[in-house]
Amino acid sequence: MSYDVMVFDPAVAPREAEAFLQWYNAQTEWNEKHEYDDAAVSVPALQAFFTELAEDFPPMDGPLSDDEDDRPQVTDYSIGTHIIYASFDDEVAEDAHGQVQILANKHQIGFFDVSGDGAIVYPDGTVLIPGEEEEEEGNA
Repeated sequence: MSYDVMVFDPAVAPREAEAFLQWYNAQTEWNEKHEYDDAAVSVPALQAFFTELAEDFPPMDGPLSDDEDDRPQVTDYSIGTHIIYASFDDEVAEDAHGQVQILANKHQIGFFDVSGDGAIVYPDGTVLIPGEEEEEEGNA
């Protein structure tokens, strides 16, 4: 099992839950014309987020990967222009969740709790829960 999250560029992500989920599904078809293991393809805020997160949760593949590293912190990332999808080992899920939220806030990017409660959190504090009315909160 894994704990999956996605961070995203809030400038391009829809601000309505159902539209966001359609956009998410399109993004995770992985149709961009590049490899999905290098943050160099992402917008600057996502690159900065990834650089910091990879210090504690190194990538399984790509330029920063280490084939000898078999710790549970090693994470499977799929990196697009406007999203970074991360699959964390369940053993580190709680720590990963907290750190992703902190870094998403720091770098002013959105956070989608794919495996958790489904919250879609924007840097302005807007929280969308698919199937519920939009609500305003500080964090999910």
